[in-house]
Amino acid sequence: MNITLRIWRQHDADSPGRMIAYPVEGVSADMSFLEMLDVLNETLTLDGQEPVAFDHDCREGVCGMCSLAIDGVAHGPEALTTTCQLYMRHFSDGDVIDVEPWHAESFPVVRDLIVDRSALDRIIAAGGYISAPTGSAPDAAATLVPKAAADRAFDAATCIGCGACVAACPNGSAMLFTGAKATHLGALPQGQPERDARALAMVAAHDEEGFGGCTQIGECTAVCPAGIPLDMISRLNADVLSALRSPSP
Repeated sequence: MNITLRIWRQHDADSPGRMIAYPVEGVSADMSFLEMLDVLNETLTLDGQEPVAFDHDCREGVCGMCSLAIDGVAHGPEALTTTCQLYMRHFSDGDVIDVEPWHAESFPVVRDLIVDRSALDRIIAAGGYISAPTGSAPDAAATLVPKAAADRAFDAATCIGCGACVAACPNGSAMLFTGAKATHLGALPQGQPERDARALAMVAAHDEEGFGGCTQIGECTAVCPAGIPLDMISRLNADVLSALRSPSP
């Protein structure tokens, strides 16, 4: 099939961006969206033009690098699907498809469709860890974890950190990401000693990075490829309130 891509081109964060149309012919329905972009870039390169810069890595829906807004929807029209796992069979011959980067203040454009998402890394660095003495690994059965807590932690840990929640949120909030990363550790016995400090530190880092506040709109969960539920934010909010009410040591 033949399609037309309207792609956001931008040299860097300080340059103005604009949409440019590119025809792509002979697209197979079995191609992934990224494979289709590869075909376009091969054509552009052969024509002596600058290829479109976009992020990718594993192409298996695991790493979260394939951060594209397709027709205004983070990762495209299919629910619980990353861009690299979105196939062209979900589009029709003759379609005109808009492809843009994550448009969020805290994600400055590096080039074209690539944005700098290191703000999420700094949220993790602020508290997304458990302090433990170094040495040999502890025995697997040394700390018993209730089944409900293990399931909750696993559900939170499935967040791949792609940033789709930020791109979809009208406020540019990263609270779904922050809530998932805090809940992952806060649900486990090993994470309890630092639970209050972790919640306060990660939310402070979230705000310092310029992410917006959460107003529980729910657009974040609608586009999350891992299906992280909205109550991860509620759990984080509860931890923050608990920490603020606790007497200082």
